Amino acid sequence: MEPKRIETKEFTEVATVLAEVGRAFYTRGWCFGTSGNFSAVVTRAPLTLAITASGVHKGALTTAEVLLIDEEARVLNGARLKPSDESPLHVRIAGDLGSGAVLHTHSVWSTILSDLYADEGHISIENFEMLKGLTSVKSHQHREIIPIIDNSQDMPALAETISSRLLTDRHIHGFLLRRHGLYTWGADINEALRHVEIFEFLFEAIGRARSLQKS
Repeated sequence: MEPKRIETKEFTEVATVLAEVGRAFYTRGWCFGTSGNFSAVVTRAPLTLAITASGVHKGALTTAEVLLIDEEARVLNGARLKPSDESPLHVRIAGDLGSGAVLHTHSVWSTILSDLYADEGHISIENFEMLKGLTSVKSHQHREIIPIIDNSQDMPALAETISSRLLTDRHIHGFLLRRHGLYTWGADINEALRHVEIFEFLFEAIGRARSLQKS
């Protein structure tokens, strides 16, 4: 018998939005199949997050596939599903940066560019009007550095690496895991959504420009 899911109104509201995000991202080609994961803070003290379960199809994501976890990534609402393997990354970002939501996409362009620019360790983007969609950026004459971090299946170690980078470069708005995809965040889900849209536009623009230059 499956344990009863214990849910609050706040969790249910967040889970509903995250399910909508998953379906929308699938439609836009940013999270095919089971790729990608999304979270949002439900309570700050103690820290609890609503987060998508592992191995669920984002094109048909439902609220039943969103779990409530604590700061140790332990499931609190009694579901048989397991949280995303990358839950420690979400917990660290939410805790270290005080972000309200963390969104991770697996688009074609972010994956390609994370490999093409891996030797440089980052992607540098400047003088695009769309940069003004990133929080606190006031002019297109802005240089955004997106770190590229080698992927790993050792999530605690990867979380430490990412945490160290974020605490050093607090001005960044996102990072790429090599051959994996984008992580970005915001004070709330709407801000994180905006950052995804801005980054995915810029990645595609840069990728297409590189392709045209070589044709």
